Amino acid sequence: MFACPYSAFSPVLLLTAACIKLYDGGPVIYRQQRCTQHGRKFNILKFRSMRVDAEKDGVARLAEENDPRITPVGCFIRKYRIDELPQFFNILMGDMSFVGPRPERPEIIERYKENIPEFDCRLSVKCGLTGYAQVIGRYNTTPEDKLKLDLMYIQSYSLLQDFKILLMTIKVVLSNERSAGVKKC
Repeated sequence: MFACPYSAFSPVLLLTAACIKLYDGGPVIYRQQRCTQHGRKFNILKFRSMRVDAEKDGVARLAEENDPRITPVGCFIRKYRIDELPQFFNILMGDMSFVGPRPERPEIIERYKENIPEFDCRLSVKCGLTGYAQVIGRYNTTPEDKLKLDLMYIQSYSLLQDFKILLMTIKVVLSNERSAGVKKC
């Protein structure tokens, strides 16, 4: 019998949703436009980890260490990557893969391309929930290094490599060693 992949996570999903809602009454799920293969735009789904007005000025920016926009609940769910769980729906909808380059916001891609024109090369494959740059690098890895790591992945793609990256992802999540953007919440 086929079981929904979320059934095992449903207690975590429900508890997370309740904590986010109880903290400030704002929306539980955050939708944000990202780019995937060939620059196609889609709305990524995440548990909201920042204040509702985190980008009230309209400027797209990455989270920083000690970012005051991150809520206490958000700090916890980012630390344990729980905020990423709704992205399984993006995978089921075909927007993302399990493994691939991290999906970036169109504005951030354009900003990176000003100094790194070949940053678009990352978009030759579907973006992923996890990837080589995420497990080898850190949250605050430079765009140049992210590009190098993503291109290494793209050039040597194989199912075995994807499996290894998935295993490395489990280790990273359990060890909490690469969440530099939220270290000191």
